[in-house]
Amino acid sequence: MPNRLSRETSPYLLQHAGNPVDWYPWGEEALVRAREDDRPIFLSIGYSACHWCHVMAHESFENPHIAALMNELFVNIKVDREERPDLDSIYMQAVQAISGHGGWPMTVFLTPDGTPFYGGTYYPPEDRGTTPGFPRVLRAIADAYRDRRDDIERSGRDLLDRMRQSEGLGAADSVLEPGVLDSAFGALAGQFDAVNGGFGNAPKFPQPMALEFLLRSYHRTHEPRALAMLESTLRHMAEGGIYDHLGGGFHRYSTDGQWRIPHFEKMLYDNAQLARVYLGAFQITGNAFYRHMTEETLDYVLREMTNQQGGFYSTQDADSEGEEGKFFAWSRKEILDALGPESALLFCIRFGLDEHGSFEGKNVLHVSAGTEDAAKAAGVSTDSARRMLDEARSRLFAIRERRVHPGLDDKVVTSWNGLLLRALSEASRVLERDDYGAAAVRNAEFLHEQMWSPRESNTLRLLRTWRNGRGKGEAYLEDYACLANGLLSLYEATFDRRWFTWARELAGVMANEFGDSNQGGFFDTGRGHEALVLRPKEFFDNAMPSGNSAASEAFLRLSAFTGDAGEEHWGLSTARLLLPAVSRYPTGFGHLLCAIDLALAPRKEVAIVGHLGNPDTRKLIRTVFSPYLPNKAVAGAEPDDRESERILPLLEGRVHGSEGPLVYVCENFSCQMPVSEPETLARMLVPDGR
Repeated sequence: MPNRLSRETSPYLLQHAGNPVDWYPWGEEALVRAREDDRPIFLSIGYSACHWCHVMAHESFENPHIAALMNELFVNIKVDREERPDLDSIYMQAVQAISGHGGWPMTVFLTPDGTPFYGGTYYPPEDRGTTPGFPRVLRAIADAYRDRRDDIERSGRDLLDRMRQSEGLGAADSVLEPGVLDSAFGALAGQFDAVNGGFGNAPKFPQPMALEFLLRSYHRTHEPRALAMLESTLRHMAEGGIYDHLGGGFHRYSTDGQWRIPHFEKMLYDNAQLARVYLGAFQITGNAFYRHMTEETLDYVLREMTNQQGGFYSTQDADSEGEEGKFFAWSRKEILDALGPESALLFCIRFGLDEHGSFEGKNVLHVSAGTEDAAKAAGVSTDSARRMLDEARSRLFAIRERRVHPGLDDKVVTSWNGLLLRALSEASRVLERDDYGAAAVRNAEFLHEQMWSPRESNTLRLLRTWRNGRGKGEAYLEDYACLANGLLSLYEATFDRRWFTWARELAGVMANEFGDSNQGGFFDTGRGHEALVLRPKEFFDNAMPSGNSAASEAFLRLSAFTGDAGEEHWGLSTARLLLPAVSRYPTGFGHLLCAIDLALAPRKEVAIVGHLGNPDTRKLIRTVFSPYLPNKAVAGAEPDDRESERILPLLEGRVHGSEGPLVYVCENFSCQMPVSEPETLARMLVPDGR
């Protein structure tokens, strides 16, 4: 019989609905049961694309003997970390404090009031070397809870005290100075892999926020090393196995230091952020390769990660048919059978396939030779090689589509959608791709219809997730902040004032519900959220921007449109609070460093007034968005659009009856005379021509 998880919407929780474990979702029913039965809570946190979550589920949670032991000794709760980042943050911090490391599946033992007292990650079903088997752990914890209750409760209280003390990272009155950006760049350069690109050793993650900081560093200082580090990393990733050379899109990370063998899951948030980095690289260099990478990545998301209503899915799994990477890997024989001898030889040279394979006897495609070198080695012309390789990729993609696909987590997460909304909006302007703009508008309309609902007696109006027609869960700070940033970019892409208005509404909720007016920064949960053992306040940028860094950027961007001192204050709040830490740990604060750059840089405020469909107006718009200008705010309106003028202070006094388009360029609200010639406008925006 299915357990209680069968009533949930999360694909991860539904994967466990048939377990013999008497699972509860997190909620009052489970907590009351623990209190009434005076039993400890076993809390398991994971996500649908987590390989080792699947392993532990198969080994332990599907095992009737282990499940019976769990049911006898504990109240068992299963949580999808993507639905409940607040629980994930609190208990990950606890596990790291207890064991010195963390990860998923996360295994935590709690008292009935939710206080953690022991935890770890994956446990095998039986003893393996020095690692105790899961049944042994279960019995030991249950015995300790029964026989040494006072010690357990004291240990939990001490742990919570240590976690509270760790929240104080800085002082809210720190002064922002450009030196912090220089120090952060120096620290980042010290971690750079000069041979393979990226930062650190295996496993190697793309770290798009650190790469965006390199973009901004080059724009700010014209330091050649910043651009060299960026281009080396982008090129190595694009040529490595971490990139899907048939279908587009990036896998989660590389298990080696050369980007060759990935962990095969594909996350929406990685691809959204990386698409923006490649887009910025195209703007700075004009290299069409970066445009190609941006488009292939976004095209992959629109093809495979988008629902019919316009929402974006969360994850494609690493596994298919129970094997990691089976969908993506190839043998030489499969290539030969599909392409024939001549094309197969060229393809294998180009993408590094051999008889032995690089991953469990098969090959993960990576660029092993340039097209000209591969053509020479295969004995064909370069032009013929390009044609043959394009045809080979298309044919192999079609063959791969007939394989059993990896699992899909098709829930819509608001913050992740906000990231992709921003990427599509910016790409639509820079690349003049109307289809990207249409997809962005459709996504925003879907989110507004399905995830934004006025509720009496509660100012928290945004939902966290949606699946199969059901929205679920109060949204968190990261949801409000990432969506606000996406909407501001969508406004700049469309000049439709409803998106600016919604972004400002979201900012109002952030300030009122999440803002910490005493210590600075923002809490992850609003005042109306469920009360937990701690009120989390996440500062570090991990795979996603922290809610604090995304909120800081959103408020600073808003203040450039409005000149509102209150919005600027909230934008600076987190930056000042964390200033002592960011220069020492740049990869931990990649997005916050971008927000600090925004706070310190001269900001271009651009107002475009003219008939937006007019070719002359479009030329001016193209001139504004072509260069890499990360610290700009762009407002636009038709002549006599008094409502936009009322809503956006950047347009105040500039909406007029003239038919000819005019562009007003200001810097920190000091304005020059309006212009109508693209060449003059380009010189105003980029005075040194770079």
